[in-house]
Amino acid sequence: MSSVRAEFPIFSRTSRGKPLTYLDSGATTQKPQVVIDAELGFYEGWNANIHRGVYEFSERATMAYDGTRDTVAEFLGGVRADEIVFVRGTTEAINLVAHSYLKPKMTPGATVLVTEMEHHANIIPWQLVGATLKAIPVTDAGELDLQAAERMLGEGPLLLAVTHVSNTLGTINPIAELAAMAKRHGVPVLVDGAQAVGHFPVDLTTLGVDFYCFSGHKLFGPTGVGVLWGRHELLEAMPPFQGGGDMIDRVTFERSTFAASPQRFEAGTPNIAGVIGLDAAIRWLSAQDRPALERLDAELLAAGYEMLEQVPGLRFIARPASQVGVLTFTMDGAHPHDIASILDSEGVCIRAGHHCTQPLHARFGVPASARASFGPYTTEQDLLTLTRGLLKVRELFG
Repeated sequence: MSSVRAEFPIFSRTSRGKPLTYLDSGATTQKPQVVIDAELGFYEGWNANIHRGVYEFSERATMAYDGTRDTVAEFLGGVRADEIVFVRGTTEAINLVAHSYLKPKMTPGATVLVTEMEHHANIIPWQLVGATLKAIPVTDAGELDLQAAERMLGEGPLLLAVTHVSNTLGTINPIAELAAMAKRHGVPVLVDGAQAVGHFPVDLTTLGVDFYCFSGHKLFGPTGVGVLWGRHELLEAMPPFQGGGDMIDRVTFERSTFAASPQRFEAGTPNIAGVIGLDAAIRWLSAQDRPALERLDAELLAAGYEMLEQVPGLRFIARPASQVGVLTFTMDGAHPHDIASILDSEGVCIRAGHHCTQPLHARFGVPASARASFGPYTTEQDLLTLTRGLLKVRELFG
């Protein structure tokens, strides 16, 4: 654990004059030195645009950018590299599917099946293309009602759009089981994997889904870059999402034709440095002992529950049986924003608010909550510091 943490230079810094206690990895992860070096090395040493130049730097940038598809494809279980589309993040990936895949299929009254725990990025894009949303219920424990899911899939939605891991509760959803249900009813499946890929391996050759997406910045990589994976036959049938340079076959004033996927969906100059940084992040994570990191996450989660249960007036929103390192809670008499502000004075970084899951908070009857979320650099000392800070909140608010 200490050797992993040492690879993240930010932990040599302080916050409010205190040692940094970073517990907001669900919002964005910190970056190891190799990722920082990869981006900086590109800008300092061989910055050039891709797919356009025949000089050395451009060819090197092109090879690095296109080569990252192979890295991502292997990371996702050995899928086809030409099924990897680079986007700005999970949000853009879902919007791309909404406009290029779903919108041409829309009919009056068409529905998309989501869940009560979805991030707003997996709600709003479907509404923007005119779909009516139906949501699979969440139990008091923070888990999906699978009996309801089976029944609702039988009602004929155009798509099931579901998160792999809840950003608010940390719930790990049974994607393979849901995908098998959906297949029985002929319903394609999109999975928001933003919170999953940094916590455990994802093998798309076995999950049985049709689209999968994630963001680089929640995978120890840069902001402004992400991945949409889609089955080749689906991507090939989809029209472009945006128009511009580098996504074309032939252009005239009368009509234009377009490149094959994935290039068809990557109009304009992309985030080249971000893709190079993403490659470094995936290579860094793949080199770690991932089973050991998963065990550490589970041990810290158990320890966190035990510690925070000792804080008077603190209540967890839910406690799912299968989850990643996320502790989401409220405290009697203290607004989550006040909790986060007091913790900030102690150098502790947590999230406060609705975490872009307003429907989920409404389901649990709270307008906002506080959330501590872990990364591979999280330590037991971080949890002790969090607990001491919460006891100070309790003292200040009686």
